[in-house]
Amino acid sequence: MKAPTRNGLDKADFEQLSEFRYQMRRFERFSEQAAQSEGITPLQYLLLLHVKGYPGREWATIGELAERLQAQHHGVVALVSRCEALDLVRRKVSEADRRQVEVHLQKTGEKLLSRLAELHRAELKSLEGAFKVPQIDY
Repeated sequence: MKAPTRNGLDKADFEQLSEFRYQMRRFERFSEQAAQSEGITPLQYLLLLHVKGYPGREWATIGELAERLQAQHHGVVALVSRCEALDLVRRKVSEADRRQVEVHLQKTGEKLLSRLAELHRAELKSLEGAFKVPQIDY
């Protein structure tokens, strides 16, 4: 029989949470190393991914990227500047709202992102079955 703690979780629940965090961190570490092997930072990779993966269009605003990255607006502006210097992205003032800046991938960024996406897909396939969301009943 389960021996719940004061908060209602038992040992098996903590084991599931631990395993989930472990697998998540292993994937993050893989991703960090893959990005660095391509000569960019993990955050630069995530920026490219979120530009390409933004729902419904091929670009994203600085504000949308800040939300996706869970980062401060000014930090994302600096990140975009660094990626722009590497010719990975370009900024464009929005035609619909001139106060907004759209971030678009450049060909260099597209190619780099495609290579990294293939590596990530292979890694995710290798984790199939190991990466499970914990089933904790409340």
